[in-house]
Amino acid sequence: MFKKIGPGVLVAAAFIGPGTVTACTLAGVEFGYSLLWAMLLSIVATIILQEMSARLGIITQKGLADVIKQELKTPWIRNTVVAIILGAIVVGNAAYEAGNIGGAALGLEAIFGTAYIPFYPWIIGACAFVLLYIGNYKVLEKVLVSLVIVMSLSFLVTAIITKPDVLAILKGLFVPSVPKEGILTIIALVGTTVVPYNLFLHASLVSEKWKSPNDLKAVKRDTYLAIALGGLVSMAIIIAATTIQSGEVKNVMDLAKSLQPLYGDAATYFMGIGLFAAGVTSAITAPLAAAYVVNSCFGWNVGLKHMKFKLVWMIILGVGVLFMSLGIKPIEVIKFAQIANGILLPAIAIFLLWVVNRPSVMGKYKNTILQNIFGFIIIALAIVLGAKSIFKVIGFL
Repeated sequence: MFKKIGPGVLVAAAFIGPGTVTACTLAGVEFGYSLLWAMLLSIVATIILQEMSARLGIITQKGLADVIKQELKTPWIRNTVVAIILGAIVVGNAAYEAGNIGGAALGLEAIFGTAYIPFYPWIIGACAFVLLYIGNYKVLEKVLVSLVIVMSLSFLVTAIITKPDVLAILKGLFVPSVPKEGILTIIALVGTTVVPYNLFLHASLVSEKWKSPNDLKAVKRDTYLAIALGGLVSMAIIIAATTIQSGEVKNVMDLAKSLQPLYGDAATYFMGIGLFAAGVTSAITAPLAAAYVVNSCFGWNVGLKHMKFKLVWMIILGVGVLFMSLGIKPIEVIKFAQIANGILLPAIAIFLLWVVNRPSVMGKYKNTILQNIFGFIIIALAIVLGAKSIFKVIGFL
């Protein structure tokens, strides 16, 4: 079974970063179990979109950006779309990389019980650098699968330690409610789970592991199981956070400290280990996704070991480490990335739905009517939430 585990786990590793952990923590602290339905909805939407992306990757043996360039025949439209993709993914991932490295550093603080140490980001950056520089997909996959297992167990154990109310959890999952002032938290939960760069990452990684349409069943199983596990982890964080009724909890480290007097050192250690694993996995996948997108957009068609490919992820990783080491808060860049992603997710979802319905691209593996219905619903949701997130950011500018 473990040999068949593939890119789906890397996608789960990518969306459960420090941003997701923080969003889930705040959702639990502020609204209890009542927003679990939003996370469930996000996971269903992610599974549907990622399955389309993975299917596209295995059938065409190309990245999503490659297919976009191929299918958009009008030069100015093609160039505009490519420019938006490059801006959103490359600049956005460079900004988010600082948060990924910072999150992993916070995890080390919790594990060792120390104050912030300036060389923590360099240690995490060095680990990510070595794994990416090796340029071996199988090694990368094994390391990330191991980290995801550690992360999953850490957060699930933390949730179990808090002895949650099972009936309240079921109500939160299946009885949707929008608490007063809860809409921004819902946007945050969806925005950190349905990630545009994962659609590019998945299509590219699938063709690294599988080469034949005969493997489509394995691809789907891998996608469904891995993303469902990712959703379970996100829900576990929300559940753990509901036990803390404190206005002092602003992030996951505050949650770890708040759990300590109630549930002992074990909860803090588990939370710290989980956050460290979440930060490291995202610190690896964000530069990797950016490199795949640049590779496709510029038509390099090079592999993981090529210097051009390595140069892209080195820049993304370097910017992240630099921001954290110098104490620079890349807030303006992150705001740009949020606006770009607010535009990009609906646009890419629309294109993805269009292209997986084209017989010239997908042949007999094109979408079914049911997949299209779900796809249209997700696009409508993405447009509404994308518009709200853009207006929210502009309001702060």
